[in-house]
Amino acid sequence: MRIQPKKYDNYPWYLKPFFWKQFRTYGQLLKPALLWAREPKLFAAVACLYGVLDRKSSPVSPVLRSLITVRVSQINWCRFCVDINYSVLI
Repeated sequence: MRIQPKKYDNYPWYLKPFFWKQFRTYGQLLKPALLWAREPKLFAAVACLYGVLDRKSSPVSPVLRSLITVRVSQINWCRFCVDINYSVLI
């Protein structure tokens, strides 16, 4: 059984800015984000945590942040995440 994403209108309002930024960056809404957003509060918490770590004034260097996100993606066996995070690293 495969989990399907909900329709865009069924997601809470507080996730819409994230989807807007994703559409602006990648030209489409990415299916993994729509699937993760099925648990909106958890998704928002993880997105906020990532946003805090990924800001320009972060004490962690950008290269190290990218390496960490690639490694975490590898540990979680998420090929899509590895590709996205690796493209940021380059």
